[in-house]
Amino acid sequence: MQRASKSHGPCRGFRVLDFTTMVSGPVCTQYLADLGADVTKIEAPAGDPSRFTGSASRKGMTGFFAQLNRNKRSLVIDLRNAQGTRVVHRLAEGADVVVENFRPGVADRLDIGYDALRTVNPKLIYTAISGFGTTGPYAGHPAYDHILQGLTGMMPAQGGEGPPRMLQSVAVDKASGMAAGSATLAALLARERNGGDGQRVDVPMLDAYAAFMLPEAVGSNAFPELPPPNSPSAQIFRTWETKDGYIVGIVVQDSQYKALCKMIEREDLADDERFATLVARFQNIDALYEVIENEFLKRPSDVLVERARRFGAPFGPVHDFEGFINDPQTQHNGTVFEVEDSDGARTRYLTHPARFEKTPAVFTRPAPMLGEHSDTVLAEAGFDDAEVDALRASGAFG
Repeated sequence: MQRASKSHGPCRGFRVLDFTTMVSGPVCTQYLADLGADVTKIEAPAGDPSRFTGSASRKGMTGFFAQLNRNKRSLVIDLRNAQGTRVVHRLAEGADVVVENFRPGVADRLDIGYDALRTVNPKLIYTAISGFGTTGPYAGHPAYDHILQGLTGMMPAQGGEGPPRMLQSVAVDKASGMAAGSATLAALLARERNGGDGQRVDVPMLDAYAAFMLPEAVGSNAFPELPPPNSPSAQIFRTWETKDGYIVGIVVQDSQYKALCKMIEREDLADDERFATLVARFQNIDALYEVIENEFLKRPSDVLVERARRFGAPFGPVHDFEGFINDPQTQHNGTVFEVEDSDGARTRYLTHPARFEKTPAVFTRPAPMLGEHSDTVLAEAGFDDAEVDALRASGAFG
């Protein structure tokens, strides 16, 4: 991901008003910002709580906040102030997209909901991320990541034979943010093709995470008239203990199984009828896994990974973070890159995942300080100095 003073990405020229906090919304708007959209993060006087979430902090923001808010500008507005609301309406006149992740009904009470803003700009795409959607028995309930992980049915599988376990990550929020980003792009495409009318886009986190996480579970139960399939007693998705650590992998194709036999120097197993085909391996998975476990325990992880790659068996290392950033493929891809600030301090970032031949995603600016661009954004929207002074006196900026 190259650093540049301005973007030539595919969303260049689109203006986004970002009212989101924490994770799901900022993931969405950073996705758009990386692609060239001009994203203005509108924050309450206290700032997005993620500015203070996490242990590593520098220049008034945590590393967690920095990862979700690059390429954006920050404008502070007190949305409980009538003059602050007037500022939002004026900004919305020139915007293409609004993204918010308030609880349903909050934006309407603040007079910045879709019905209010489309009155001043019928072309507006209004993307609202919520926990459960705008209607239904849970619509008004708080929706934190762990609640949605529990609701969507995957925690028992993560726990295996033990108690249900969460993914140790805000996976629901991140999946929802990516879903909202792609939905916003689709709505912009529809607007460009269909005469310029905007629309509201609702992204329930419940549905976004289910779509991301549950295709296998629903696929196994896709035909209601059939009995549920028998699950193997051994875990398919698992780590493998080695002489000095762990590796991870799975064998699916027959050619991969033969490569595994070479990897563990047990080519005699290639002709074992219990394991010779995919169906046979599935039927005898406990016996196969016992063999693999015993053989892996004889060898160090790096030896097993080297042999796996040499023979084409799909096994790889289990990295910690430092192992990940130092992995040759990670370094080749530039998956993690560093940016040096004007004062020489360095910050690590994850690259935008898509590679564009002609309109690449670029890094134009670090995550903003709270209110860093307020005067610039207001001037671009046509507010003169006297108006800004009057707004400041009214308490519109907190």
